[in-house]
Amino acid sequence: MSLTARGFVVFLLSTQVVQGQDDWGVTYTSTEICAVKGSTVEMRCSFTYPSRWEGSVTTVEKTFWFTQKEDGERVDLTAVSVYAGRVEDRCENNICTLRIKNLTESDSAEYKFMIKTNHKGGIYTGSPGVTLSVTDLQLKVSRAYSDQAELKCQTSCRAPDINSYIWYKNGEELRTGISYSRLVNFGSADIYSCALNGHENHRSPSVYAPKPPSVSVSPSAEIEEGSSVTLTCSSDANPAANYTWYKEETSYSSILNEEPQLVFSSINSSDFGEYFCTAENKMGRTTSEKLFIDVKYTSPMIINITRLVLVLSPLLLVCLWMRKKKASCSTTEANEPIETVELDPFSVYEDVSDLNMVSAEQTEEPEEQEDLV
Repeated sequence: MSLTARGFVVFLLSTQVVQGQDDWGVTYTSTEICAVKGSTVEMRCSFTYPSRWEGSVTTVEKTFWFTQKEDGERVDLTAVSVYAGRVEDRCENNICTLRIKNLTESDSAEYKFMIKTNHKGGIYTGSPGVTLSVTDLQLKVSRAYSDQAELKCQTSCRAPDINSYIWYKNGEELRTGISYSRLVNFGSADIYSCALNGHENHRSPSVYAPKPPSVSVSPSAEIEEGSSVTLTCSSDANPAANYTWYKEETSYSSILNEEPQLVFSSINSSDFGEYFCTAENKMGRTTSEKLFIDVKYTSPMIINITRLVLVLSPLLLVCLWMRKKKASCSTTEANEPIETVELDPFSVYEDVSDLNMVSAEQTEEPEEQEDLV
């Protein structure tokens, strides 16, 4: 039995399950549901219970759906934060429906229905429950010819009808009710996607050829010989693009590597020239604009002098520091104050007569010497 309604992406295993004893029971419409991410799903069940149990009338106090326990107690989904605003539980005439919208892959779980009555121990759970699997819709590409590709709209869900797919080209619907696989002609600007019939709001990711690649160089400043340089090629593409780097020669283009980046660990002056890259996937191939690389040449003598300066600079700084320190010490010694001693002029003479004698000797004029004939 399958349930199909507009606004739902649901595939059901056509099996009814009845669990019960002594008139207790839960009947699930299906035991397996597979739905596409972002869609809405409904799980439905009916339940029965005895009108009297253990000599007293039975009344239902609560029914709810759950997936997990907390502190040993089953938790009502309507009270779980991750389902807030997305889940709705409706019951009428012993038929209950759980509706979940905006499905995420984390919603994949086993859902069970539980009945609580007024009796002590009057709890009944329908087990096993309903297994929900949430999956993405994917568009796979196989290259057939130079201008053709085989597209396959795939999901892990088992679709009830293989003619239930919609194909889109550049946002416009091609046809409905066709197979999950088709061969298409494509151009470099064409964009394809697919969806399940009736569920246009949940399309697969689009596939398209690579957009014209952009190229960049790092560092972007002047490139000097011997420095490290990286060229990067990038493009928007789905499936992801494969990249190839080329150097433009006089009469041909030589392939350098097949990576997004071209790295020169120590670039040479002979590496100057024009470079470009290509981006390719199964939908097509595009080429970037050319990038000119100019390498500034530095002579070996300048390189050696530069290296010598780099080596000697620390030694020169140390010598200057030591010389400055020595000069500072010498200046300090030369400027030290000279100790002077004041003598009492009377302390070296025994009495005043001695002082007068010295004074007389100092004032006595020298004798005149006769000239020799």
